[in-house]
Amino acid sequence: MELWDFFQNEVLGMQWLSRGIGALLSGAGLDVSGRVGGSVQFFLYDTIKITVLLCVLIFLVSYIQSYFPPERSRRILGRFKGLGANTVSALLGTVTPFCSCSSIPLFMGFTGAGLPLGVTFSFLISSPMVDLGSLVLLMSIFGARVAVIYVVMGLVIAVAGGTLIQRLHMEDQVEPFVRAAVCAGSDAPTLTRRQRLTWAREQMLGTLKSVFPYILVGVGVGALIHNWIPQDWVTSLLGRDNPLGVVLATLVGIPMYADIFGTIPVAEALLAKGALLGTVLSFMMAVTTLSLPSLIMLRKAVRPRLLAVFVAICTAGILLVGCLFNLLAPYLI
Repeated sequence: MELWDFFQNEVLGMQWLSRGIGALLSGAGLDVSGRVGGSVQFFLYDTIKITVLLCVLIFLVSYIQSYFPPERSRRILGRFKGLGANTVSALLGTVTPFCSCSSIPLFMGFTGAGLPLGVTFSFLISSPMVDLGSLVLLMSIFGARVAVIYVVMGLVIAVAGGTLIQRLHMEDQVEPFVRAAVCAGSDAPTLTRRQRLTWAREQMLGTLKSVFPYILVGVGVGALIHNWIPQDWVTSLLGRDNPLGVVLATLVGIPMYADIFGTIPVAEALLAKGALLGTVLSFMMAVTTLSLPSLIMLRKAVRPRLLAVFVAICTAGILLVGCLFNLLAPYLI
C-alpha cells in the first residue's frame, strides 16, 4: 500500500513538483499560503504536471493507435455482432482522439463504411469520455478506485447507448452524404518501429499544440476557484445541501468546450472546495462528451431526432454516474 501511495502521489501526482515550486516561490518572497502565491503555485504546478502527463500519455496511446488505422479498425469492428460489437467499439474509443470534435470524423467514416449505427455511436460516446489519458489523470487526482469505476461506467454508458440506438432503428436519421462516404485512411501493417515512434511523436506535438490553450484556461479557472472563490459558494451550489448539484454541473458543462486535460484542474479545484465527487465527475463528462461545438458538428451528420436521442442518452448516463459516485464517495476517497 505504501508503494502504491508513493506511485500515486509522487509519480502520477508529482507532489514533489508542488513542493519544489512552493519552495522556489517562498524563496522569491511570495507567500504560497496566500491567495496570490497559492494561485501562482497552483497554476505552475498543474500546468507542468498536466503537460508532462499529456505528452507521455499521448505518445504511448498514439503508438498503440498506429496499429489501428481507420480501415483496420473498421475491419475489426466488422467481425463482431450485437452486444460484442458495441463493446469492442467502446473499447476502441479508448485509444482514439481525446475530444468529441475529433471523434466525429471517425464516426462518420465508420458509418459511411456500413457499420451498424449503434456500433458507431458506442464509439462516439466512448472516445471523448473514457480514453486512456482520463484513466491515468484521474488516478493522479482522485485515486485508482475512482478512476477505474469512472472508466467502467463510461464504457457502460457507451455500450448501453449504442445498443439502445441500434434497437430504435434510426438509420434514416443519418444524413445521406454520410452513408455515401467512403471510410478514409490507409492501413499501415508494414510500418517499422521507428516510423511508428516518429508518427507517435508527431501526434503528441500536434495534440499538445491544439490542447495547450485549453490547459492554460482550465488551470487558470482552477487556480481562481482554488484560491479566490469562497468555499461556501461552491458547497452551496455543488455540495450535499443542493440535491440538484449533479444536474447543475451537467448543464453548466454542456456549453463549454475542452478535453479531459482542460477539465481536470477545474475538477480538482471544485473537489477541494467542497463539491461532491459525483457532481464534479458529471461536470467533466458533460464538458468532454456533450460540448456545444461537438453537437453542432454532429448535427451536420445526423438529423435532429437522432441528435436528441444521443444527447438524452448521454445526459441520463452522466446524471446516473454522478448520483452513483455521490453515494459511493465516502467509500472511495
